[in-house]
Amino acid sequence: MPEMVIRLTKRRDGSVVLRCDRADGTATWQRQNGQLASVFPYHDMTHYVVESELGFRSGFFGLVANGWDISDTGGKSARGPLPPEAVVVEQVVGLFDVQRALGVEWTADEMNEHARLYVSGRGGPEVRPLTGEEIARVRARVQQLVQRWKEMAPDETLELPFNTGTA
Repeated sequence: MPEMVIRLTKRRDGSVVLRCDRADGTATWQRQNGQLASVFPYHDMTHYVVESELGFRSGFFGLVANGWDISDTGGKSARGPLPPEAVVVEQVVGLFDVQRALGVEWTADEMNEHARLYVSGRGGPEVRPLTGEEIARVRARVQQLVQRWKEMAPDETLELPFNTGTA
């Protein structure tokens, strides 16, 4: 049994519900409306793939699997700031999001340079260089999920089993 099942539901009204059901029976969820509903499913799918494919344990879904509510992951809740690894994961996911928005695919060198520039401009934790093979794996898996999502009818749910730090 997975530590958590991530459920993305495409609603008839255009909204999207992200629900995370943990193995211990607890859950947290969030509804996205309007423009956010057209962006966040892809962002969340990319988080899922980056965290599971690259072995991160404390990214967004890793924190949620370990009991954080979705609302805690903004870094401004009583839980305090995000762990450094969660910030790194957000940066990596952001790089894939930018490429998707621009309709480009950076090489590993380009992606790692963008990561370096992002961190140097913001003072965040350094992102370890990603290999071309890692980038290709993430892209392929995200593309599969995006295709499934696009083919889903309203009120259907995409279910993703999640375990922290495993492929």
